[in-house]
Formats: sequence, structure tokens, C-alpha cells
Amino acid sequence: MVDVIGYDVGGANTKAVWMHTENGSVTLRSASQYFPVWKEPEKLDCVFLELKERLDVGSLDAIGITMTAELSDAYKTKREGIHHILNCLKEAFPATPLYVLDSNADLVSIQQAKQNPLSVASANWAATGWLISKKVKNSIVIDVGSTSTSIIPVLEGKLVARGKTDLDKLICGELIYTGSLRTNVATIVQKIAIRGSVAGLSSELFATSGDIHLLLGHISSTDFTSETADGRGKSIKEAMARLSRIICADIDMLTRKEIIDLAEFIYQKQLFQIRSGLTKVYEYLESKTNDEIVIVVTGLGYDFLARKAAEQMGVNEIISIDVLFSKEAVLATPAVGVACLTANKIEGAPIKWP
Repeated sequence: MVDVIGYDVGGANTKAVWMHTENGSVTLRSASQYFPVWKEPEKLDCVFLELKERLDVGSLDAIGITMTAELSDAYKTKREGIHHILNCLKEAFPATPLYVLDSNADLVSIQQAKQNPLSVASANWAATGWLISKKVKNSIVIDVGSTSTSIIPVLEGKLVARGKTDLDKLICGELIYTGSLRTNVATIVQKIAIRGSVAGLSSELFATSGDIHLLLGHISSTDFTSETADGRGKSIKEAMARLSRIICADIDMLTRKEIIDLAEFIYQKQLFQIRSGLTKVYEYLESKTNDEIVIVVTGLGYDFLARKAAEQMGVNEIISIDVLFSKEAVLATPAVGVACLTANKIEGAPIKWP
């Protein structure tokens, strides 16, 4: 019997998954908290404790962590960010064994992670890919979160990502900085068709991808967990007002149809961004195997972004992660993966999923 927590510390959201294993069965509970680390980084240890409390668990055998928050401009370097995040974890759980995920999907000690910080920087994709590799031997995982999209190749049950760092991943198409909620619309499109002509866009942060997906019915206002660009609410009218500003207009100048058409145009461009990365990774994996490549989709945008992009490519088999694991895995896949790795380490044997 093992009880562990896996944490995935993002720049804007921190997620936690409690995993309990007993007699071959696996129980999961998940919790998430919107916490923009750049605002109050000194409170991160409190976030760890609050999430544990929300998971309603007692004593723990171990904790595993992965992170992307070290990229936040709260820190001067990734090294500084990683040291701070790990210090906060240790402060929150001084008596619990702690492990850190590296980009090889291995768990290392806090001391090892601090000695080689770039090996654990933004390694949460490795937790996701490792988890899927236990179920699907040849696949590409598309994980669309609130901020970015990870595209992870798996071959013969092993991670075969060409990029280990975010920079390398951006180069080879395994990381696309477009997401379901927080992406500045001005980074998705630079020109837009309107009233029989073409308008450029303001480069201001007037609207985000969350506005697009709210207007198109892809998410509800409850799903829109991040802050809005103007700090106002998450109603349809407020989202329309934000989107109209990208072309220096407002809801008095544009019709509802014109604004929805803007949203649809931007949505299609966002799908193109993801499809461009997916094409690179697919062609790479296709050159390595003659077997069918399955697309596994996960994250907040698993259906309206990941699945749609794969469908537009004409992929034969697309599977949602909740078919392979439990529903908790959809919105907290890296946390599930690092929890599972941690449970494996404590038990000394692989966890057998039902």
C-alpha cells in the first residue's frame, strides 16, 4: 500500500494528484489552483499545503514534483527558479521523501536536481509521455494546456523526443506556445479579414485564447480559470468586448456575427499552429516505424484543439487519455505521471493500472 502526491508546478496553475495503491488497485484524486507564481512566489509553499488539504489525504510515503514555473520572469534564471520551487517544497514537507522528475523520465533527489537544474527544467512533458508509453507503444501525445502545447513522440514504448529543453522543443516542433486560455491573440494572427478587406492587429494584450474558446462554446466560464486580459468578467458580452479591441474597435462598432467570425478565424489559425508542430513530429516518428501511429490527446484543449488538429491532418486513430486512464488524467496528466513514477519508486515495482 502506497500513498503519494504528484505536483505539476506551472507558471499560472499548480496541479496535484494523490495516488493510493493497494492490492493491485489504483485510486486517484486531483486538485488544481490558479497561482500566477510571478505575483507572489514567496507563497508557493502555502499552495503546496493547500492542495494537499484539498486532496484530503493524511500521511504520505513520498512526493514527486515536476515544473515549468522556473521560466516565469519572477526569476532571473531557470536555476534560480528551480532552487526556489524546490526550497518551497522542502519547506512545506520537511519530513517527507521528495523526488524531482528529469527530462529522461527519471526521479532524482532535490540535491541532484539543484546540481543539474536544466535537467529538471520544464520536464513535465516527460511525465506525460512516460505515462502514455505504458499503454500505447507507438504514439504521439498532444497535451494542450492553458498556455502551451506539448507534442510528445513515443516509439516502441519509449520516449523518443528530440528536444530536452524548451528551446530545442520549439525548434523541432515538440513545443508550441499556444494554449486554451492564456495565449495573447496577437501571437496567433497578425492580420484578419473584416468587411471585405484585411486589417492588421493591435499588438496589445487585449484578448486571449480563452475569449475565443468561450465565444465559440468550447469552454464554459467555469473552465476559464485564468485572468482575463482586462481584468473584467467572463461573460459572452465581456469576451466580445475584449476581442473587438484587437482591431481597435468595440462592441458598438462591430456586429455579434462579425465578432464571432473573428473568433472562428483565429481558432482556425491556432489549429494551424498545432498542426504545424504535429506534422514535424509525425514525419519524424513515421520515418522510424512502419507501424500505425496513434494520436493520444489530453489537457484542457484535448477535444477542441488537439483532436481537431489531428483530424485535420487525417490521422486514423485518435484516443482521449481518459479512455486509457481515469478522468483525472485529462486536466492533470503530468501530475498523474509523476505520481505514478513516485509510487513505482516506493513500491519497487511498476503500478498496474486496471
